[in-house]
Amino acid sequence: MKPEIRSLAGGLAGAIVLNIIHEAAKRFSHKAPRIDKVGEEALTKSLHAVGASAPTGNALFGTTLAADIASNTMYYAMIGKGSKENLLLRGAGYGLFAGLGAVGLTQKLGLSDKPVTKTTETKVMTVAWYLLGGLAAAFVMQKVGEYEDSHGPILSI
Repeated sequence: MKPEIRSLAGGLAGAIVLNIIHEAAKRFSHKAPRIDKVGEEALTKSLHAVGASAPTGNALFGTTLAADIASNTMYYAMIGKGSKENLLLRGAGYGLFAGLGAVGLTQKLGLSDKPVTKTTETKVMTVAWYLLGGLAAAFVMQKVGEYEDSHGPILSI
């Protein structure tokens, strides 16, 4: 498997882990971050800025979820650049910085930060979940690489 494909596979794994945690937690805790609300606001404002209508209801949620998975996949895929020896450390770094960015940059980007900063616990959960996404991405990249090192390529693309 080409390194780029391995990185994308890991990035997708990290994005899926992140979104599963977000979606599950919001059903169990009112303090859970609502990054989906930030994404919906960003998508709506972006579409309105170019004169397009934004979807509403389930269509808005689905579109935002798809965009979130795609963007987080690409972000986490960057963990795969560099040496194999530092994958988990890079995964932790990328995840940590994404979480800190979600907490610290949302308002600076013109979006409501309340969904990710409403309590201290919300802030900690936001950072922790992005960190877990980065670690999941790096772990998948590492394990695919180890498998290929001992068994040969998974895909010949």
